[in-house]
Amino acid sequence: MRNSTQVSFFVLEAFLDVGLLKYLLFAVIMCFYVLTLCCNVLLILVICVNRTLHEPMYLFLCSLFVNELYGSSGLFPLILVHILSDSHTVSAPLCFLQIFCLYMYVNVEFYSLALMSYDRYLAICRPLQYRSLMRSSRVALLLAVSWLVPVVVIVVMVSLTMSLQLCENVIDTLYCNNYSVVNLACSDTTVNNVYGLVYTYLVLVSLALLIIFSYLKILRVCFSGSQQTRQKAVSTCGPHLASLLNFSFGCFFEIAQSRVKMSGMPAVVRIIMSIYFVTCQPLLNPVLYGLNLAKIRVICRNLLLHRL
Repeated sequence: MRNSTQVSFFVLEAFLDVGLLKYLLFAVIMCFYVLTLCCNVLLILVICVNRTLHEPMYLFLCSLFVNELYGSSGLFPLILVHILSDSHTVSAPLCFLQIFCLYMYVNVEFYSLALMSYDRYLAICRPLQYRSLMRSSRVALLLAVSWLVPVVVIVVMVSLTMSLQLCENVIDTLYCNNYSVVNLACSDTTVNNVYGLVYTYLVLVSLALLIIFSYLKILRVCFSGSQQTRQKAVSTCGPHLASLLNFSFGCFFEIAQSRVKMSGMPAVVRIIMSIYFVTCQPLLNPVLYGLNLAKIRVICRNLLLHRL
């Protein structure tokens, strides 16, 4: 057994020495970050200020944009610092804070996408009951659950990880993640593993089944309904499906990268995919919904024309 030591910092080994190219990489990622902030802040303000958008679908969208803003702000700055730095180390408290931000972002994103799919299912498949089923009080409760449950779950998870005795401090990733830190432990990790599996199968799998159920029902209505019904379903569900597929692809790669040794994959590809995971979803969602949802698109255009 390896000797147990008190770890005060972690080394992020995935960063490569690319010489002067690091300044170009920094500039590109900084542009992505600034663009992400501007797009998400703009859409949050548009939804909050305009009372015509105070409907369940747009309120769920607003929660999604807030999460994109939170997730990108929790992950981007440290990555930008490490790109320019020659020493890719992070203190233990900051590493655990980054784990909290990362998993909180992923969980709220998943909850939000599940709520949006359920909302579209009710709107398309049960339109006459939609108003009564999606009352303001129920929407507020669903939004509160989508944020509070992940907070409690992730706090417990990070607390369990912090209690472990670690033998090493080298992580082969661009940012701290829970599995990589747990994998460094000398002490028993049974509680951590059981907790993660129970939460995954009880909650996350249930949300995945809800999403699948909702879209199967929507597709059934699309194929059996009128041309107008099909057009409405495609226009409202298209961005949701694109966002869900993009998020699922990024999550799948991150899980595979942390749990499977990808020695055959070039380090540059792994870095690009990790950056893709933290940049594409927060930037893609505002573009998808801002350009595809007519109400938001019209209000944004009116605001810009009014300013000009």
